[in-house]
Amino acid sequence: MSQKIQVLSIAVLLLGGCVSNEIIDPGPRPAYLVAGLQTGPLKTTLEACANGPFYRTDFSISHRGAPLGYPEHTREGYIAAAEMGAGLIECDVTFTRDHQLVCRHAQCDLHTTTNILKTPLAERCVVPFTPANADQPAAAKCCTSALDLNEFRTLCGRRDIVDRTAASVDGYLVAPDSPWTNEPVSCGTLMTHSESVALFDDLGVKFVPELKSPMVEMPHNGLTQSAYATAMIDEYRARGIDPRRVFPQSFNINDIHYWIANHPEFGENAVYLDPRGRNPEFKPTLENMQALKAAGINIIAPPMPMLLKLDESGDIQPSDYARYAREAGLHIITWTIEAGDPTDPANWMYASIPGYMQNEAQILEVLDVLSRKVGIRGIFSDWPGTVTYYASCLSETEG
Repeated sequence: MSQKIQVLSIAVLLLGGCVSNEIIDPGPRPAYLVAGLQTGPLKTTLEACANGPFYRTDFSISHRGAPLGYPEHTREGYIAAAEMGAGLIECDVTFTRDHQLVCRHAQCDLHTTTNILKTPLAERCVVPFTPANADQPAAAKCCTSALDLNEFRTLCGRRDIVDRTAASVDGYLVAPDSPWTNEPVSCGTLMTHSESVALFDDLGVKFVPELKSPMVEMPHNGLTQSAYATAMIDEYRARGIDPRRVFPQSFNINDIHYWIANHPEFGENAVYLDPRGRNPEFKPTLENMQALKAAGINIIAPPMPMLLKLDESGDIQPSDYARYAREAGLHIITWTIEAGDPTDPANWMYASIPGYMQNEAQILEVLDVLSRKVGIRGIFSDWPGTVTYYASCLSETEG
């Protein structure tokens, strides 16, 4: 067995189970990306898989559903992610004014991810819509914490794309259709966290809920941070979900410690979304990785740039961070592939390999390095079919 497939096989085992036997369709995008690769061994391997079969894989983790083509954190996007073979699907968890848990990437993103600005609920926005002018871009700020659950349910989910040069709400909320969806969703179905648990269970996938940082002062009307962290876990217990299928995440290391100490059956799989890479003074060491492991953390999830670097020949290699994490016995999940234009110098996801990305097909080269050299156990994607294609293909051709 090749080193590459060993890595994929180990990732599957660590995630508790499967590459499922269910044959799925990753859609046309992966083949489009493969066609754009330069001639070489990776392209040859991936081209040979054009007719599948493709399987659901835990290596493919859905980031907010499938936001490259669907409104994020909506029922439609989640189902699309499962149909593209994601083995794990993410609900980012925040709360409403009446402390009901809902799926949103941030507590105050309703102005870009829903149609709230076109509804009477716009009057609840913390910052009302302000048109662009010569001095500043168009702006607004609307939060779930200003709405009760029934009000939240009246909103439509939309793709998180706005025109910040707009002079009106209509102009601000105009989003281009994705070329990867045949029937664009104009009014995505928003979901509570509990509803996402039921849906993902019915879809047969695993769970990666992220406890989002509140954007209101805590405690919030009596809701403490620990009660918030427990409420998320309790919704899995209420459904009777096996804790081994749940990978609770947080950027707040105190949440991780809390789950390990107070909900150890869920804390075993807790995922620390490491924010330290955005601190220019942070220097990874084996000792600080060993300290995380000693504290009971088993899975660490840094963004892709923390795991990659260019060598003197201009080839992508694992970073010191990646090497130390592996040496300390930490399992690595990373994020996010298929997010933004990889050739845009402003796309931070590729900041650690400057000048390397010349076309979007090269995300497959990055994915290959992350799998084969870094040894990640899974990767979040805004279009899970791309990762599904890669993982299924390599398993079939070199297994």
